[in-house]
Amino acid sequence: MRCPRCVQQIHRAAAACPHCGFTLADAEKRFGDGELTLRRLTDGTGLFRGSERKRVMARLDRFGRRFPQLFAAVYTGSGGGSAHLRQFGFWLLNHAAFEDVAEEQSNAAGILLVLDPAAKAASISFGYMLDPYLSQRDTFDCLARAHAWWLEGRYCEGVVRVIDQLDALLRRRSGQARRNLGRFMRKVRPLAKTPDAAGRIRIDSCGESAVIAGKGGTEAKR
Repeated sequence: MRCPRCVQQIHRAAAACPHCGFTLADAEKRFGDGELTLRRLTDGTGLFRGSERKRVMARLDRFGRRFPQLFAAVYTGSGGGSAHLRQFGFWLLNHAAFEDVAEEQSNAAGILLVLDPAAKAASISFGYMLDPYLSQRDTFDCLARAHAWWLEGRYCEGVVRVIDQLDALLRRRSGQARRNLGRFMRKVRPLAKTPDAAGRIRIDSCGESAVIAGKGGTEAKR
């Protein structure tokens, strides 16, 4: 994973970022250590009109049908400014309970887009289960698809572009995994007693990750 603070690459099992010392506890000091309840679309800033909310939800629903063991979510609100937005997304994915996601589904299988219009910033955080299939470059490309729309204040259109690009990327990776499963298979050691930098999303899903299911794909082993 990439450290949410210094963006250097670190191992998910690391107790702290070896470069800057960041841990989930640092994010909790800034944003709080309590649980919170969200929905897959939480529009805290009232950014979307009714028709736009329906359009975004339709895209999130379609994503869920194509990848039934994953979920995508969108949050709009203050993330502590652009300098801390990546940390905020990481914290949110570790602390949120999504009430319209099946209770047995782990946040380790989640992709969260955080949009802070006041700071003119956006970030994408994703859980441990997505590690073999998504990279920081992938999420940057997804955000780049929306950049021009967001500059014009067309936030719904930009969010839809992000979800569509994630959908296309994961369908492509699903096909690649079916052709070459070994490239995506990996073992993860059991969680140590000391909480690691990835926090709760590792606790919820620890084991072997296989193929993500695109339309007509293969179910993931967990």
